[in-house]
Amino acid sequence: MTRPNPTNGTTHLTTPDGTRIAYRDRDRDHTPPHLPPTAPAVLLLHGLAGHMGEWDDLTSRLLAAGHRVVTYDARGHGASTRRPPATTRAAHVQDAVSLIENLSLAPVTLVGQSLGGHTAMLLASARPDLVASLVLVEAGPAGPNPDLPAQIAAWLDGWPTPFTSLEEATAFLGHEAWARGLEERDGQPGWYPRTDRDTMIETVSELAASAYWTQWSRIRCPTLLVQGENGTMRPGEPTAMLTRRPAGTEYTLIPDASHDVHLDQPEALHEAIAAFLLHTR
Repeated sequence: MTRPNPTNGTTHLTTPDGTRIAYRDRDRDHTPPHLPPTAPAVLLLHGLAGHMGEWDDLTSRLLAAGHRVVTYDARGHGASTRRPPATTRAAHVQDAVSLIENLSLAPVTLVGQSLGGHTAMLLASARPDLVASLVLVEAGPAGPNPDLPAQIAAWLDGWPTPFTSLEEATAFLGHEAWARGLEERDGQPGWYPRTDRDTMIETVSELAASAYWTQWSRIRCPTLLVQGENGTMRPGEPTAMLTRRPAGTEYTLIPDASHDVHLDQPEALHEAIAAFLLHTR
């Protein structure tokens, strides 16, 4: 297995609250000559306890289709500040806004999975001037879930860290991409998460207490909802989202996919995104 190289090609941006955000900005160097140079820039947002390397497969496909693609480690994750001064939803949104504005990405296509999808949804609601279209992968407005912090704590505490090898980590976490998000630590054997447990729990505290249907209803850009056949969205949530925003909202179910649609079925996900973007330009 390839050893993780989380800093390869990575640059940092410092946000207004001093948090350093690690990102990668990939251009259209590999654009086939017959494709127009107007393919929108895409910003990819990963989920809780994840990292930007999860998007490598989709990134390659988007680059080949002529898109500029930016991926980043959310605050508290990966090569970004491990213990940021704030973990609020607003802070996560501002990080994405800072990247869009500093890299001149607007109007951008946002593609977010899970927590990253929630951040993308809030950004599209608050800053419609920055967003051309929105793709939500296993993400939505949800609603209060007081048990969520305890569930996340139990999930993280169940990781047998340090993992003795990347192969062990892949077998436990389910995908090689998750194993690539781990790190070695000086003087300590094995492989460790590049996140702080308490920061991860704090990050979901607002989600546990709030619903975001008002923000969802305010979105005006074309939106694609992507659900994994075996995902974890709440029963009826996609239907309710379509009911509240019938105009400009599309839905697709990806077969044989869990919550990690982008890892289980990257080709099918890309096909769905490509078809969506083709008729929303």
